[in-house]
Amino acid sequence: MSRTFVDAFPLLVILLPFLAAFAGLLLSRWPRHLRPSSDTAGPRADGDTVAEGADGTAAPRGADARANRRAAWFAVLPAAVSVVLACWLAASQSFAFFQRLSPYSAEGPAASATARAGSTYGVIETGGVPISLTLQADELSSILAILVTLVALAVQIYSIGYLKDDPRYPSYSAFISLFTSAMLLVVYAGDLLVLYVGWEIMGLCSYLLIGHWWEDRANSRAAVKAFLVTRLGDVGFLFGIFVLGLSAGSFRIDDVIAKVPELPTATVVAATMLLLAGVAGKSAQVPLHTWLPDAMAGPTPISALIHAATMVAAGIFLVARLFPVFLAAPPTLDVLAVLAALGMLGAALAALAQDDLKRVLAYSTVSQLAYMAAALAAGSDTAAIFHLLTHGAFKALLFLCAGVVIHHVGSNLMNQMGGLRRELPVTFVTMTIGFAALMGLPPASGFFSKDGVLLATEHALGAGRLTDAAALLLYACALATVAVTGAYAARAWLRTFFGQVRVVALPEPEPGTAHIVDTREAPASMLGPVVLLAVPALGLGVLGLDHVSWGTAAISVALALLGAGIVYAAWRGDPLADPARLLGPLRVPCERAFYVDTVYGALFVRPVLALARAVVRADDTVVDGAVRGSGRTAQGASGLLRLAQNGNVQLYVSGLLAGVLLIAVGAVVFG
Repeated sequence: MSRTFVDAFPLLVILLPFLAAFAGLLLSRWPRHLRPSSDTAGPRADGDTVAEGADGTAAPRGADARANRRAAWFAVLPAAVSVVLACWLAASQSFAFFQRLSPYSAEGPAASATARAGSTYGVIETGGVPISLTLQADELSSILAILVTLVALAVQIYSIGYLKDDPRYPSYSAFISLFTSAMLLVVYAGDLLVLYVGWEIMGLCSYLLIGHWWEDRANSRAAVKAFLVTRLGDVGFLFGIFVLGLSAGSFRIDDVIAKVPELPTATVVAATMLLLAGVAGKSAQVPLHTWLPDAMAGPTPISALIHAATMVAAGIFLVARLFPVFLAAPPTLDVLAVLAALGMLGAALAALAQDDLKRVLAYSTVSQLAYMAAALAAGSDTAAIFHLLTHGAFKALLFLCAGVVIHHVGSNLMNQMGGLRRELPVTFVTMTIGFAALMGLPPASGFFSKDGVLLATEHALGAGRLTDAAALLLYACALATVAVTGAYAARAWLRTFFGQVRVVALPEPEPGTAHIVDTREAPASMLGPVVLLAVPALGLGVLGLDHVSWGTAAISVALALLGAGIVYAAWRGDPLADPARLLGPLRVPCERAFYVDTVYGALFVRPVLALARAVVRADDTVVDGAVRGSGRTAQGASGLLRLAQNGNVQLYVSGLLAGVLLIAVGAVVFG
């Protein structure tokens, strides 16, 4: 295959889901007779009907069903082609990332031994530093693109069954395609401002998808919260891009990295600190992590996409992409280490106390992302990206399995689950693989990648890259988090699949009919992606087999089993009780995530709301009051003038004569 054609692959991989989004939004209901006239149950003007679903939502029939099928084809086919192209592109570079896989390396990114693919599609002159429309595929971006496209394809297929009765499925699938395209733009961008475009489009898509069921006030609030918190971090991120680009004289990533040795240390530290704000927002790290647990209000497939391959992965990828820049700023690495230490342990403890299965996985994501940040702070971008890859596989698997469980039970709460391993055998096996990978148990993929992270933090103790206090805190929290991760993963696994089946009272049926209880597995469109993701979740880690430190691995497995064993003993003693009771007085603070949201509400939300109300009152009483007052004054003056303009001819003549008389008298007196 010609080199020119391969160089076009990054553009094609980005454009395919973008065009799919365009087609899904504009063509799914074309021509006009496919457009719904109402989202409510009952007959329509075109003769189609909408049946009321079991959950009270409108289930599409006729035109809606045809539009959903068309939207599904628009979503799945381009995503599948993108997967093939991304894999082909990585294969053309001989999967170079895995060839240099050495999780404990602390030397930063190695130079690629293979030629990069990609092209420059023009330059935008700005009157200052130009913007280069460059796409490039190196060893890092090529392997990340496979993760993004593969998870996006799995989510699109899964959503066909999960949202088959949703009348807004066409827009939902189109936004997923746009989300995927934006993340791929971030991955393949060769210019910081081009990267920023994809970065911001992802923020918009997350808002639209988290708030998919916007009729529920909680869902719309969660979407707004995610949008505002990530935008707060993006302010610093944009300024960081400007500092780097203007200092280096170019926004091209390669040029910026090449100029780093020539830049003042203060400039590099300032730029990386600002970039770190955007990373904390997108990757849900302390202190901007509060949006991610609330984002569970969106459909479960969206949670899988956000947590595994798009939003939260973008921040870690950015640090890895600009890793030489961050290595030149030791104070930034110290800050990143402290934030990672606090985030990984705090989020793990919060996950241990949650009853909502999706929120357990959400806090787990915050904790695992902190592991990746820890590896970056310790000086190993390879360990961070390797864990990002394995985490993307097993976390997408866990969320999609959780979606099957929730779809089956009808609730997110684990206190309404139990004994599901018999009813959902495929989901039980695949979710067990996901939990094993999360805990870091062999032979699951998480065992190998987590070993690399722990080894990197261990080597940071004496490497001198971090201060001694930051390195010690990071390593201690990493080991403690391994045990807590084992505890909350075992708790979720036991409460979901073991113990007694919770009997949920069903409403009384119509006379002459019987209760119908569905004990089947999910449809094939949902189980297929689950089984597909179980393969890399179980086997991807063997690529790092040659670099395992068996001593560190033994400590990690022992700590994970210790946490799981304590939870199992508590559950075995009383299967109906929640093992989270072991937290004692810490349970409520952990369940409330240490009251971070409460503190933010007191420090920021309430003062801003009070200021907004004051502005509204000032606008109403001062600005609008002045306008209303001038209107009342004009109205009163017009009332006085109206007394003289009443249509009485005699009054007019009398006034005229009185005026003439006054003029005459004045002329005589003053003449």
